Formats: sequence, structure tokens, C-alpha cells
Amino acid sequence: MDTLTQEKLEEKFQAKIDADIKIEPNDWMPDTYRKTLIRQISQHAHSEIVGMLPEGNWITRAPSLRRKAVLLAKVQDEAGHGLYLYSATETLGVSREDTIDDLHSGKVKYSSIFNYPTLTWADIGAIGWLVDGAAIMNQVALCRTSYGPYARAMVKICKEESFHQRQGYEIMTTLMNGTEAQREMAQDAMNRFWWPALMMFGPSDGESKHTEQSMRWRIKRHTNDELRQSFVDASVPQAELIGLKIPDPNLKWNEARGHYDFGAIDWEEFWQVVGGNGPCNKERIDARVKAKEEGEWVREAAMAYAKKHKS
Repeated sequence: MDTLTQEKLEEKFQAKIDADIKIEPNDWMPDTYRKTLIRQISQHAHSEIVGMLPEGNWITRAPSLRRKAVLLAKVQDEAGHGLYLYSATETLGVSREDTIDDLHSGKVKYSSIFNYPTLTWADIGAIGWLVDGAAIMNQVALCRTSYGPYARAMVKICKEESFHQRQGYEIMTTLMNGTEAQREMAQDAMNRFWWPALMMFGPSDGESKHTEQSMRWRIKRHTNDELRQSFVDASVPQAELIGLKIPDPNLKWNEARGHYDFGAIDWEEFWQVVGGNGPCNKERIDARVKAKEEGEWVREAAMAYAKKHKS
């Protein structure tokens, strides 16, 4: 393809983006756009699947039948989200098998938040409220992302994530209305998950390698720091309402900005966890590799059955 033709294709592509016309799988797209989407959507899919593990840890220990049923439904939702997103990734010309292998080899990452352990039942509340709340901040905007299959998958995912966020907040509210030990457990979970939740939005805008290009292509609609600020602004009143304290001595309302100021994030911790040195990194990947290996016979049997009946 000559340079002139390539330039015209890129101009036409950017014009569609600027006009808010969705890019579909059969449309021409720059190779870097395709690769960016594969990276982002596959990481999102992996995060949904790996995210089942810290919550699955509490299914058999939920404090009531109602809590068990709700948590089971939530984990099932997350499995579905992963499948939607793997399907969206496949529309970009990569196989699901290769995508999962990239996760297992460490080539592709997932959200750093899922490398922290769930030590108490209150952690399930903190994950639902803070982690899924942070996810919603990002994912609502992704309903308008420029790639059609990704945007459409996000519509259903966001509806279910809003349920997850309310479920987590309800757990925290119940604990804060309980005994002193329950309130202490809720505050302890808050203390441990607050800063990792802020890290979920990714590096500060000045440090992010992908934000500027993703904004131009409208893969992202808001920068990492914009989303992080929106999350803080929404979460502080919710915490105050039920008596939880944000573990940040520098947190204060800035009247001039119309936003909360908050303390510095420990980015060294973030990069250590992303680099594989978090509390549960090895445990999470080992669990996924084991699941794939032990489920191989099921996939082979299903494929053989499908092949037999197709012929």
C-alpha cells in the first residue's frame, strides 16, 4: 500500500472517530488502533476473570444464605463479563486461546487490585463498593468508546456492575450499623483497599504511555486523573454517610476547584504489584493456569461432540 493511500485511509478513519461513528470489525483501522484495543480489552477480560478469585474465596464462608446467593450471582456475572470481552477481543483477529496464554505467561496484565487478599468478610464489601465503584467510573465512559463491539458489551456490563457496587456498599453499611468489632472490620477493609482502588485508574496522566493516543481515537473518553478525581469526589460523601473514615490525612474539600484534594499515591507499590510482586500475583496466575489445565478434557470433549454432530 503506497503512502498516499495509507494517509487517506487514516484521514477517513479519524474523520469517522471525530464524527462519533463506531468502528466495526470489518472496517479499515490502523494497526496500532487494533493493537491498542487488543491490549485494553484483553486486560479488561482478564481482570473480570481473575477478579472472581478473591471473592470466590468467601462463597463458602458468607455469613448467611442470602449473602451467599448474592455473592454467587456476582461472581457469575463477572465470568459472563469476561466472556463478553474475550468475544470482543476475537473480533480484532486474535484467538481467545492465545489471549489467555498471554495472561498465563505474564505478557499481558490485569487490574492490580486483584493481587490483594480478601482477609475478612468486610473485604467483600470494600471490593463491591470501592473496586466495582472505580470500575463503573471507567466503564460508563467506555459505553461510548469508538470500537462498536467493545461499546455494546459495556452497556450490559455496566448495568450489572452498578448492582455489584450497591451490594458492596450495603455490606459496608450493615457492618457500620453493627457491633464495634464489625465497625472495626469495615474500617480495616477501607484502610487496605482505598489506595489500591485509586491506583486502579492507572498512572498519572503525565506518566501514562497510552492516554493521549487513546483519547484521540476516543477509545478512552476521560484521562486517568479525571476518572480518579471523579471517584474520590463520589466516594467521600458515601463514606461519611455511614461513618467510615478515608485513610488520607491530606484529604480536604477545595472550594476553588470544586473537588476534593487528596494525598500522593504510592506509585512504587503500584509498579511492584503490576510487575508481579504483589501479595497474591503468583497465587492468582497459578489458579488460572490450573483451571485451564484441569478443564482441558472438558473443552476437548465439547469440541469432539460439536464436530460429530456438525458432520
